[in-house]
Amino acid sequence: MLNHLKSNCLSSREKNSRARIPFRTIAAGIASAACVSSAWAQVAQDQLSEGGAQWGIGIAAGMERKPYRDFDNKGLAIPMLTYENKWVSVAFPGADLKLTSVGPVSLRLRARYAGDGYEADDSPYFGGMEKRKGSLWLGGAAIWRNDIANLSAELLADGSGNSKGTRFKVQIDRRFSSGAFGFTPRLAAHWVDRKYVDYYYGVTAAEARSDRPEYTGKATANIEVGLRVDYAVAPKQTVFLDVSATSFGSGIKNSPLVSRSNQTGVRLGYVYRF
Repeated sequence: MLNHLKSNCLSSREKNSRARIPFRTIAAGIASAACVSSAWAQVAQDQLSEGGAQWGIGIAAGMERKPYRDFDNKGLAIPMLTYENKWVSVAFPGADLKLTSVGPVSLRLRARYAGDGYEADDSPYFGGMEKRKGSLWLGGAAIWRNDIANLSAELLADGSGNSKGTRFKVQIDRRFSSGAFGFTPRLAAHWVDRKYVDYYYGVTAAEARSDRPEYTGKATANIEVGLRVDYAVAPKQTVFLDVSATSFGSGIKNSPLVSRSNQTGVRLGYVYRF
């Protein structure tokens, strides 16, 4: 199976650098997991019994169409594991430690890997660019679930020290049920600071060339809209489809590395709950 996945990920320009394939395959897998973990975690939370615990295993796939110029977008199917109880919530590659509640608001410590970034051979336009790495983000979150909608916020810092940046997200969502189907529209605002934008979308003086001018990132806000549809195929089995579109702020749109002002994504998954 791994050989099959590797062969699908190889492009003609990568065949001469096979020693790097395992790392790139793993990175693509983690990035796909990052795409689907939020949606899967919400499915688990929606169906968690009060005070109980819920294990889930399954398979998921994700694809993001990134805004970078001529970017070699990749999608990958990977195995998934989730666990939810009154103290922790785990959906690889993210995990929450549930703290106390302040009234109806649940406070959490959060760790989440984000597969942002690129390698120079991900696009012909990146020739001569230094690799930008994904990071483990650490911080806190607050979640308020009520009869009208769910409101959540998170503040995370780059725990890996790659960008040394900070990101803040606030989201509102609501799940509607119809028979075995569930529909969860969402609206989110993502704020990222100057260091984040400069690392992932900036161009240093050493990387600048005639068609790729030097660019220093600026803090910006991005708006995301999305919809998750889940379907209970059996009492313990759920499939879900999650689609999203993100409109970038000027700090990212003005980067010479990008060719589009938006990013779209689609994720599909199956989970069996114990």
